[in-house]
Amino acid sequence: MLFDRVAIIGLGLIGGSLARALKRASLCASVIGYGRRDAALRQAVRDGVIDHYSLDVREAVEGADVVVLATPLSTTENLMRAMNEGLKPGCIITDVGSAKGVVVAAARNALADRLPFFVPAHPIAGTEQSGVEASFAELFEDHVVIITPLAETDRDAGEKIAEMWRGVGAEVVELDVEHHDEVLAATSHLPHVLVYTLIDCLARMQDKQEIFDYAAGGFADFTRVASSSPEMWRDICLANSASLLAVLDRFEQHLERARQAIAAGEGDRLAEIFSRAKRARDEFARSRGR
Repeated sequence: MLFDRVAIIGLGLIGGSLARALKRASLCASVIGYGRRDAALRQAVRDGVIDHYSLDVREAVEGADVVVLATPLSTTENLMRAMNEGLKPGCIITDVGSAKGVVVAAARNALADRLPFFVPAHPIAGTEQSGVEASFAELFEDHVVIITPLAETDRDAGEKIAEMWRGVGAEVVELDVEHHDEVLAATSHLPHVLVYTLIDCLARMQDKQEIFDYAAGGFADFTRVASSSPEMWRDICLANSASLLAVLDRFEQHLERARQAIAAGEGDRLAEIFSRAKRARDEFARSRGR
């Protein structure tokens, strides 16, 4: 058993799935949950997702060996401050946030001398569903978890968190904070902005019902992520705004090239863009065994 007591702050899809996975793999003796909705937390206990819960974050973390922050990014610093005095010496704090720069800044402001025991992390896993009722223990299997340790991070603390993620079936890699945010802006944050914006555009068109009536399966697959939590993605976009704006600017340049090719009737130029994209997508699919 890796830990005695784990506190998970925020029992949504990620927090709830991690709780289930930890219990299934017998990586801890007990899981304590924290959230704002008493009814949802009581149901999580009845469903065996967690063992106990508290509506007070300081109480929830008392005695925990590990605290996992799995709440919206905008709440991170306030929660760190609120739980700080309840943490026992040597307790490891980690998170699951999709943008690391803002989380690290919050930790530097709120955790002070506990920084050696703070291990920022980000599981690259999820679905378009949200809430503990959508959680499942297999979510992290064969997915990557990125750890972005700080200069101050204790090596043993970092390895404990890596071992936790490996124990629930994930592959663990390390990146520095800035590089993580640049990469995720391109591969995750930009696609979500594009899909949300596309759906919003189509939904505002006069003949929107006909547009959606005749949409095929490819449209459903491409736009699936627009069913994700708008509040969560609002926080992510604002938290990683510098990296996201840079990749948005680059995308706009590429989109303009495609527009110019269509306007000029330049089929060869358009085919060149599409062919490059197909080769890149096919190579990505092969690398994933798809």
